[in-house]
Amino acid sequence: MTTEDRLAVVDDLLALPFPGEGTREGRRSSGPGHHVCVLQASRDFWDDRSEETVEAAEEEIDTALQALVATLTTRWGEPETIDLWPYLRGEDPAPEPMITLCQLSGTMLLWRLETGRWIALAVGQADPEFPIELLAAVAEAPIPTPPDQTRRRSVLTPRGSTSSITR
Repeated sequence: MTTEDRLAVVDDLLALPFPGEGTREGRRSSGPGHHVCVLQASRDFWDDRSEETVEAAEEEIDTALQALVATLTTRWGEPETIDLWPYLRGEDPAPEPMITLCQLSGTMLLWRLETGRWIALAVGQADPEFPIELLAAVAEAPIPTPPDQTRRRSVLTPRGSTSSITR
C-alpha cells in the first residue's frame, strides 16, 4: 500500500458515517462516534523474533508513518502528541477509540479538524509475537481529559511498612 492509498483510507474514514453500534469490517472497527483502521501491518513474529527481523518491520512501519505524517501535516499543520498511558491506567475506562489505541500504543499523533472530527495515527503491537500496526483513528467526541495521575496511594516499602506516594 502506498502513501496515497493510506491517505485515501484516511479520507474515507473521515467521510464515513459512524454506526449506531460496534461493527467490524476487514481491518476497520467502528462504533458510535469512532472508526479505527489498520493502515499497514508487519508480519507476525511467532516464528522469528530476531532483532534483525523486528527492526526491519519497525523501520517499514515507521517509514509508512513518517510519509503519512508529512502529508497530513501539510494538509492540517503540526499534530499534537497525546500520551496514551494515562488512559490505560485510569480508574474509569476510556471511551473508544482511546481504549483501543492505549492498549496497543503509548502515544498518538492527533490533528483536530474544523469539521469537529479528529484524526490520529499510532503505531502499536498487541504482543511481541503479533504484527506491528500503523493505525488511524477518527472520532467526533472531544479528547477526554486523561485520568488524574496525581492520586495518592499507599505502597509497601522494602522494609514492610506503608508509605504514601504521589503518582
